[in-house]
Amino acid sequence: MAEISKQQVKHVAHLARLAITDQEVEVMTKQLGDIIHYAELLNDLDTSQVEPTTHVLDLKNVMRKDVPRKWIDREDALKNAPDQQDGQFRVPSILE
Repeated sequence: MAEISKQQVKHVAHLARLAITDQEVEVMTKQLGDIIHYAELLNDLDTSQVEPTTHVLDLKNVMRKDVPRKWIDREDALKNAPDQQDGQFRVPSILE
């Protein structure tokens, strides 16, 4: 990839709504160029023997199994409700 230009740095700063000075443009042009150069070095690595992964860590599901179980009856759930109607909780309307 070609070197990053000062105009590109200014354009990216504008897109990110960053106000940067000309001195900062100089510094960031060099820093971003170094980052891009380093990333390009990774293209030279032989990864033919590396198995593709979707995540760097071995993820495991640590949640319990989804097993149906008996819960409280509707009447028990509603017995402490401040207001109920037709077997459901009744709450104040939030829409006008």
